Amino acid sequence: MHLALCQYAIELFEHPHDYQAHLESLIEQAAVRGAELLVMPEYSSLVMTGQMPPEIRGDLHASIAALQPMLPAWLEQCEALARRFGIHLVPGSAPVLDDDGIYRNRAWMFGPSGLIGTQDKLIMTRFEREHWGIEGGSGLQVFDTALGRLGILICYDNEFPMAARLLAEQGVDLIVSPSCTDTESGYYRVRTGARARALENQIAVAVSPTVGEAAWSQALDYNYGRAGLYVPADIGMPASGVVAQSEHITIDRSSWLHVELELSAIAALREEGQVLLRRDWPEQFDASRMHIIEEGSSK
Repeated sequence: MHLALCQYAIELFEHPHDYQAHLESLIEQAAVRGAELLVMPEYSSLVMTGQMPPEIRGDLHASIAALQPMLPAWLEQCEALARRFGIHLVPGSAPVLDDDGIYRNRAWMFGPSGLIGTQDKLIMTRFEREHWGIEGGSGLQVFDTALGRLGILICYDNEFPMAARLLAEQGVDLIVSPSCTDTESGYYRVRTGARARALENQIAVAVSPTVGEAAWSQALDYNYGRAGLYVPADIGMPASGVVAQSEHITIDRSSWLHVELELSAIAALREEGQVLLRRDWPEQFDASRMHIIEEGSSK
C-alpha cells in the first residue's frame, strides 16, 4: 500500500472556511500522490479551537466543551474527503463527550465507502488524567479494509505491549499511531514503543505526530515528533527497523511522509525470519523458565 503519514504543524485558523480549506488541501496533496491510507495525529481536531474567542480557546476545559458542537461537521468533511478521493483516512483524534458525561480521546477510520469504525485511547497520560479530565476507553477494534487488517493505538497506548499483542493475535498487520507529545522525550517514548511493538509482534507500526508551537492553546502549546514507519529488523527489511522517518523533529508547515509498504513481506517474517518473536512470545510466561533462582541454588 501507499501510506502517507502527516507531520502536522499546528496553525491558527480563526475562520471555519479557512480551516476547512486547509484540511481539504492537505488531504488532496497526499491523495493526488497516490496515497491509499492517510494518517493524521492525535488531537489534530483541536486546531478547530482556534476559531473560538481567545478567552475560550485559551482555557483547557472551556475549549474542549466548545469543541463538541463542531465535531459533527468536521467528521462529515473527513468522510466526504475519504469518499471523494477513494482513500482510507484516519483524521486523528478528538476529545469526545459521551452520553455518560465522560470525555474520551477517540480516533476514526474512514474508507472510500464511509466510516469503518472508531478507536478510543485506552490508557491516559498524567496530563489527560490529572489536568484535562479525559478518561480511557474500553476495547480494541480491528479494522478489516481492502488494504489489510489494521489497528489503531493512540500515542501512549503504544508504550504498553499487551494492547499491540492483542491486535496482532487478531491478525492485524499494521498499527497506526496518531500521537501528540509536548517534549522531545515524549516523542522518543512513543517512537521507542512503536519500534518495540513492531519487533515483538513482527508487524508494521506507523506514527503521525503534531509539531510546532501554539501559544493560543493550553492543549497544543508545544509539539515535537517525527512521522515514521517501523518494521521488524530482519531479512529484507532495513537493518534498523526504520523504513522512513521525517527529517526534522518540528517544522512550520504540515508535511506528508510517503512510504510504500508491503504487508505480505512483513508477514512472511513470522515463518521465515532470522528470529521468530511472534512464535516465541509465550515462552516468557513459562514459570518453569522465568523465575528467580534462589541464592545457593543451581536451578
